[in-house]
Amino acid sequence: MWPERLAAWSWSLDGLRDGIGSGIQSVRDCDAAALGTVACLLLLFLWYCYHVGREQPRPHPPGMGIGLGIGLGAEAGGLQNGFAYCQSAECVRCGPQDGLNQKLYRGLQEYAKRYSWSGMGRIHKAIREQGRYLAGRASIQKPEVFFLPDLPTAPYFPRDAQKHDVEVLERNFQAILGEFESLYKAFSNCSLPQGWRMNSTASGEWVTFYLVNQGVCVPRNCRRCPRTYRVLGSLRTCIGNNVFGNACLSVLSPGTVVAEHYGPTNIRLRCHLGLKTPSGCELVVGGEPQCWAEGRCLLFDDSFLHTAFHEGSAEEGPRVIFMVDLWHPNVAAAERQALDFIFAPGR
Repeated sequence: MWPERLAAWSWSLDGLRDGIGSGIQSVRDCDAAALGTVACLLLLFLWYCYHVGREQPRPHPPGMGIGLGIGLGAEAGGLQNGFAYCQSAECVRCGPQDGLNQKLYRGLQEYAKRYSWSGMGRIHKAIREQGRYLAGRASIQKPEVFFLPDLPTAPYFPRDAQKHDVEVLERNFQAILGEFESLYKAFSNCSLPQGWRMNSTASGEWVTFYLVNQGVCVPRNCRRCPRTYRVLGSLRTCIGNNVFGNACLSVLSPGTVVAEHYGPTNIRLRCHLGLKTPSGCELVVGGEPQCWAEGRCLLFDDSFLHTAFHEGSAEEGPRVIFMVDLWHPNVAAAERQALDFIFAPGR
C-alpha cells in the first residue's frame, strides 16, 4: 500500500515539475498561449497544497479518548455508556476536549500566580497524571472529565459526610416539596412547560428543572422557587461556582429506566433529597442498590457507574427528588478554591 502511495505521489510531483518546466521554456520563447498554461498549473499546485494541508488525522478507534482519555461520541448517535449527550460546546462533558490537560495546567498556574502554590500538590499531580488515572481506573468508577487522586472511594457515603447540609435540606423538605407541586401543575396544560428539560432515557420520561446548571444560576427558574433557592444559599458545601455544580428537581415517570452512565468527576458527592418516592423506585451505584425515602437525603459518588429506574404503577405517580451537588468531604478548602477557579463556567 505504501509503495503505491509513494509512486503516485512521485508521479504527481514529476508531472507538475515537467509541466512547469515546459511552461517556463515557452515563456522564454515568448509563447503567449503558454502564459495561461503556467497560471493554471500554479493554481493547480496551490489547490493541491491546500487540499493536503487541510486533511484531518485519522480518528481514534472507539473508546480511545483525546487529552484526558475521554471517548466522547464513542458510540453511534452520540451515545456513550448508553447515555445521550447534548454535544453542546458549552457542556463540560460534550464540548471539545482537545488540549484539555494544557488548559487545566495553565489555569492552575494562573491561580497559583494570583494566590499561592500552597496546598496545590494533589491538583498538580491530578492534572499531570490525568490520562493515566482515567485510563487505569476500574470500569466501576470512571469519571469522564477530571479525577482527583487520593480521595476515599465508595459508591455511597454516610449522611454524616456532609451532616450540616443534609440536615438543612431535610428540615426544608416540606417547603421544597410545596414549590415542586406548584410547578408540576403546569404539566396538565402542556407536555413540557417552560423551564423544564427532557433528558435521554432507555425508556419512559425523565425531566429536570434546574436552579443551577453546570455552575450557572438559572434566574427565571430560581424566581419560581424562591424558598428552595434560599435553602441552596444556606448550604455550606454546595458546589455553585464551577461546572461540576448542579441543583435541580428531577422527575422520573413510571416505567422509566435511566441507562447506566458515569458522572464527570469524583470531587463531588451527589445528594438526593426524596420528595416523592413510590414503591418500585431504585438507585443503583457501583452495583449496589438503594431506595429513596421521602424527606431523607441519599449521598453517592456519581463517578461510579450508576442507573435509576421507576418500576411502580402509573397510579403511584412519579418519583421526585431534589438533587444538589456537594463537595467531597476530603477536598480541602484551598483545593476547592483552586478548582472553582480552574473550572469556572465559560473559562
